[in-house]
Amino acid sequence: MEELRTYFFDSYAFYEILAGNERYKPYAKNIAIVTTKMNLMELHYGILANHGKEVADKIYDEYSKFAIEIDDAALKDANVLKLSLKKRNLSYVDCIGYVLARKRGIRFLTGDRQFWDMENVEFVK
Repeated sequence: MEELRTYFFDSYAFYEILAGNERYKPYAKNIAIVTTKMNLMELHYGILANHGKEVADKIYDEYSKFAIEIDDAALKDANVLKLSLKKRNLSYVDCIGYVLARKRGIRFLTGDRQFWDMENVEFVK
């Protein structure tokens, strides 16, 4: 049996998969997903604003099984990253996700332009 590829899904990746972006089709099946509840909160908000509470709650609940805990070290490292890349204006949620992906040795899947040239990023627009 083939081993699943694992990616940390940024909120951007979830939106693109749900929207049916062709470039994200390879990440929609047979992939092990890692994310945080903070990323799911961003996703829930966007879906809530555009499609209503019922749809937003359903999608949040569907993906919540992939959420990992955010430890104190990751929070501190995320702040170091945010400060070191201050000109990029990265969000706290994005910094936390990126740090967690790096610590787990998995690629950070996003189409967020602020990450296009960073190490350990699977940049898909």
